[in-house]
Amino acid sequence: MTRGRLAVHAHFYQPERRDPFGGRPLPEPGAAPWPSWNARITAECYGPNAERGNLERISFDVGPTLTAALAADAPAVLARYAAAAHPENALAQGFHHAILPLASARDRRTEIRWGLRDYEVRWGHEATGFWLPETAVDEAVLRALAEEGVRWTILAPWQAATPGLESRRPHRVDLGGGRSLVVAFYDADVSGAVSFQPEVTADADRFAREWILPRTSVALRRDGSSSWQAGSPLVLVATDGELYGHHQHFRDLFLQRLVDPGVDRGFDVVPLGRALAAEDRDLLPRVRIAERTSWSCHHGVLRWTAECPCVPDGRWKGPLRAALERLAGGIDAVAAPRIAAMPAAHPQHGEAVPLDPWEARDAYADVAIGIETPEDLSARLLGDAAPVPLRRELETLLEAQRWRLAMFASDGWYWEEPSRPETKEVLRCAARAARLVDGVAGTRLERGLVEDLALVRSPARGIDGVAIYREALDEVGQPAG
Repeated sequence: MTRGRLAVHAHFYQPERRDPFGGRPLPEPGAAPWPSWNARITAECYGPNAERGNLERISFDVGPTLTAALAADAPAVLARYAAAAHPENALAQGFHHAILPLASARDRRTEIRWGLRDYEVRWGHEATGFWLPETAVDEAVLRALAEEGVRWTILAPWQAATPGLESRRPHRVDLGGGRSLVVAFYDADVSGAVSFQPEVTADADRFAREWILPRTSVALRRDGSSSWQAGSPLVLVATDGELYGHHQHFRDLFLQRLVDPGVDRGFDVVPLGRALAAEDRDLLPRVRIAERTSWSCHHGVLRWTAECPCVPDGRWKGPLRAALERLAGGIDAVAAPRIAAMPAAHPQHGEAVPLDPWEARDAYADVAIGIETPEDLSARLLGDAAPVPLRRELETLLEAQRWRLAMFASDGWYWEEPSRPETKEVLRCAARAARLVDGVAGTRLERGLVEDLALVRSPARGIDGVAIYREALDEVGQPAG
């Protein structure tokens, strides 16, 4: 057996914390003495890990809502991440942190494409790996990744349907049509201990000796896969990146010591992407994926859809998702035909070609990232000679799609109470999307949303979703519809 290897992955993400109506930061008194949670976590985690050189020695992904916040408020920190990122250690991430198995095929594609585009803009090269929000997965999601050129991802070991999984070996998922994806499964016991047992990470040397070395020193075993090839054990530790300095103070120092290249611990520390790239994909053992599973819920994806034992009372989650899905359907039913009726900028054979509404939405990524103005995009799609009112309408409908996608951020359903800030934020995104379309088309989508929210009820406060919606809008100075 060759020398064993350790790879550490950090998943960095923060939800949207801006007012969708004006882009203003929302008040966050709980972050004091810092002005916001993003500022506090940057000071405790993002900045220190970059300064200590940890990013060059681990793999990581940074959510687009976080890269946008860093670009605005901590550009020097973002520059350090960009300098450290390369295809061997950095992964892209779904743009709005939506649960992709719950998304429509079109939304799934846009979330992946926008995430890949944000990665390319921020880091300066194309991504080969992709972090799925909450590692929520099914075969259709993996197929969509492969279609966009993604080569590998990370999952929890219980997300494999193959019995007796050997998680210290990457596996291959065959997706049909000659497509496949490499999956690295993290070590559940080690990753859980790092995340939730602070005493385990109090001493990096002891952790390496007692937790990692025994796992890298034992030969790989055959699992239930259909193929087998001997190789070197690869232990993957995957956690939230905020663990290192924010959730647990001084753990940025633990990480620095653990991955220090000057310390020989009997195993090698390697970037995950490099380790996977060295594998012969054809020789990897094959694995089947357990459909609609995630790393943070052992009940599939129930945590974001319905009642789930992960929280005391989740009866509000189903009605909230249904309300937003009905709103999304209404927005699409109004916006798609209107966009499709617009002539594209470059007609073929001298005939006007209708604009594809979904390709136009995918192109809006550059506006959402901030590298193109809505006016420039509408001119690019419709042509400079297009009537100004038509261009303004396209810009408004695509901006509505931006917030319609944002309203499905996973944070809105994650916690136990719908009057938390995370759920209020997705409600503000929904209000913004509905009002933009109502303003263009004279529809009453917001009214329908409010009616549906009456079925949502707060377990802790006893108020319904309409009251929560009004509170959410009051907090940003918007009258409730």
